[in-house]
Amino acid sequence: MRSLGRVSFRGRGVLMMCILGVSMFPQVAILSGLFELIRALGLYDRLGALVLSDLIFTLPFTIWVLVTFMKLPRELEEAALVDGVGVLTLIFRIFMSLLRPVLAATSLLAFVATWNEFLFAITFTISSGQRTVPVAITMISGASSFELPWGMIMAASVIVTIPLVALVLVFQRHIVSGLTAGAVKE
Repeated sequence: MRSLGRVSFRGRGVLMMCILGVSMFPQVAILSGLFELIRALGLYDRLGALVLSDLIFTLPFTIWVLVTFMKLPRELEEAALVDGVGVLTLIFRIFMSLLRPVLAATSLLAFVATWNEFLFAITFTISSGQRTVPVAITMISGASSFELPWGMIMAASVIVTIPLVALVLVFQRHIVSGLTAGAVKE
């Protein structure tokens, strides 16, 4: 990430446009090709299929967001190096502490996107042991469409949102500190 955000190299723009291009395709546009790839790799009805498909769609988003925030001021890096800070200390103690809010926000958005993903989950899994929660909720059915157990569906939907709410509450401090960082001049 750091090299994409800070270092100019030949082909950087093309690489960034390829990353952006991958994230522009809707899921349904590549579903049949991805299905053939998953079947050829022997991942059909395995969690590896969902990991691969979610990585394909989540990774470009996270790379694009993180590269944007990696453009920290060069003066900060130069000042730390003048003070005798090593490269690993610079990365882990200075840059990572500054990037903690964006890492928290990006991680949370990527998790929510994969947690709620439906199309790949219903296409690449068939057994009940491999189903994700959104697919399992859609499988709750009654005798007819007019007699759906709406109470059970709504209760399951509320229970499914509890981990998401818990994660937002845990990361809230980091996200808010990132939004307010630099807003007050000392």
